[in-house]
Amino acid sequence: MIRTVLLFVGVLLTLTIAAVSAQSVPNKPPVAVIFDTDMGPDYDDVGAITILHAFADEGKANILATIASTNYPKVTQVLSVLNTYFKRPDIPVGVPKGKAVSDKDTQHWSDTITARYPHKIKSNNEVPDAVALYRQILAKQPDHSVTIITVGFLTNLANLLTSKPDQYSKLSGKELVAQKVKNVVSMAGKFPSGREYNVFRDTPASKAVFANWPTPMLLSGFEIGEQIHSGLPLTKNAQIQHSPVKDVFTMSLPKSKEDKGGRMSWDQTAVLVGVSGYAPYYTVKSGRLTMNADGSNGWDKAGKGHQHLVVKMPTPQVEALINKLMQHQPRK
Repeated sequence: MIRTVLLFVGVLLTLTIAAVSAQSVPNKPPVAVIFDTDMGPDYDDVGAITILHAFADEGKANILATIASTNYPKVTQVLSVLNTYFKRPDIPVGVPKGKAVSDKDTQHWSDTITARYPHKIKSNNEVPDAVALYRQILAKQPDHSVTIITVGFLTNLANLLTSKPDQYSKLSGKELVAQKVKNVVSMAGKFPSGREYNVFRDTPASKAVFANWPTPMLLSGFEIGEQIHSGLPLTKNAQIQHSPVKDVFTMSLPKSKEDKGGRMSWDQTAVLVGVSGYAPYYTVKSGRLTMNADGSNGWDKAGKGHQHLVVKMPTPQVEALINKLMQHQPRK
């Protein structure tokens, strides 16, 4: 009897200590994210922004802006559709107003979801220039607090670096980045070497960013997302109805033989590690991405300032997590 009482007291004491410890550890503040996306040439961007909104609903991310790095006519409408669907219609949206890549979706899903779902933004002309929006938002943030997750071309980041002082900040673009940005997480490159679309499609911008960006950069290479296939569980989930995310994957997956098991998931990995950190999913190699004249990249393992992901957790486990997050539904 005494042993039973002592055991009960011991369990009660353990639970009390655990409760006090849990209360004494402050909740981790959400990651302040600017999401920069080409949102169109491929549809993994749609999965990526879904995961970002899922993290925001969990209190893990604060979405400061969703900014397009391409300027095809409906790109800002697509961003507006997705932000509205996830009940954040007022997230600022920007688009490059100068020279930029104009690649759009080859599966034509952008036409479908902009016709089918509500959105406030009706034209690229209604939103600010990407760099102006970057400067406006960064100027208001605490120092070294912003994570930029870029899953498209580096056009905006290159233009931001060379931007001049304006009404938002007296700092030059590079100075503003160095003061306000904590890090950049980018789906870019192939490691140890290769020629990857996000990098070579605007080669001059990529060269400028990788040579001159003043904060740490974490890179999710082509070889990371290539192994992860997503979207099929989403399309088969009968409980999800009237969803632009489901519509995109339902339309697009059958159009390619290589996507029968799901679409390769490059951009989703950048959002995953940008918000949650790379552990326990990946380890990293430190060094520096190097650029070649044709837009391909190499890796200088003796360099500093960059890291790229290396697989650690078995790929099926990461794939299952990404598929689960992509089925996230807007909070009621």
